Amino acid sequence: MPLTLPPLNSLRAFEAAARTGSFVAAAEELGVSPAAISQHIRKLEDFLGKDMFMRMNNRVSLTDAGHAILLGTAEALQQISQTTQELTSDRSRSQLVISSIDSVAEKWLLPRLVDYARAQPEFRFDLRVEADPIDFARHNVDLRLGYGTGHYPDLQVRPLTRDKVQPLCSPAYLRQNPAVQQGGMAEVQGRDLLNTSWGPSFGSNPTWAGWFLRAKLPAPEVGGFQVARSSLALDMAREGLGVALAQRMLGAADLTAGRLVALSPICLDLGYPYCLAYPPSKARKRGLMALVEFLVKAAKTLEDDEV
Repeated sequence: MPLTLPPLNSLRAFEAAARTGSFVAAAEELGVSPAAISQHIRKLEDFLGKDMFMRMNNRVSLTDAGHAILLGTAEALQQISQTTQELTSDRSRSQLVISSIDSVAEKWLLPRLVDYARAQPEFRFDLRVEADPIDFARHNVDLRLGYGTGHYPDLQVRPLTRDKVQPLCSPAYLRQNPAVQQGGMAEVQGRDLLNTSWGPSFGSNPTWAGWFLRAKLPAPEVGGFQVARSSLALDMAREGLGVALAQRMLGAADLTAGRLVALSPICLDLGYPYCLAYPPSKARKRGLMALVEFLVKAAKTLEDDEV
């Protein structure tokens, strides 16, 4: 029985307009004029005998019929795109596009991808560093490591671990500050505190004020250094510049190697866990689920080591 299919270009225009909510934005994405998008949508509506959109000035919203068509169209187009890439590029058959928030990519994810690549010689990856949320379809992302579960409600989400922060410093800093070596955090001066600006990807912002409150210690006056990434705070602590309220997940290698030490066992939990997210249609892509299970196991090992 022959397939009953609408024009493919019309479907592409429809999916882009539905996702962006604008014929103009869809035109920019597909590299055509807004008039061309409108013509494609009209052709699809004529083919189906249904109105796909309600037009409202420069914005459009889906009708009930539009919603019904979109349910299958977006995933089908994604699958066609993926299959086409696999057939036309040998590299794409084994390369996974992986996206991650910045410090986790540098301090935790990349070392594990390196380990995985050494064990799987055919494995290749394209690692991108960007803030939540991301557009999976537009940038053809296979796997995302992000913070919290709320950014991607329509995707498959696997929690990794809920990290915690703890005061960390270098042995060199302790040698330079014998009072801190003897008295711990109660002797740390405000000028030696390393502060992290957590940024928009984080729904909780652990602070030194919160830590001192939890530890029931008087908080020193706010001072010290300010950096934009938690990985930089770890680097500065390792260089002996002060004490970082640092993530244990990101500092695990330095703690194990003795490049950093914990000044107190008291920790603050981050508000949400780190999670892996991927579109359901991507689960069939070569190597993706094996990598997901590897990373989940690696995060579980980290948790077991802390117990």
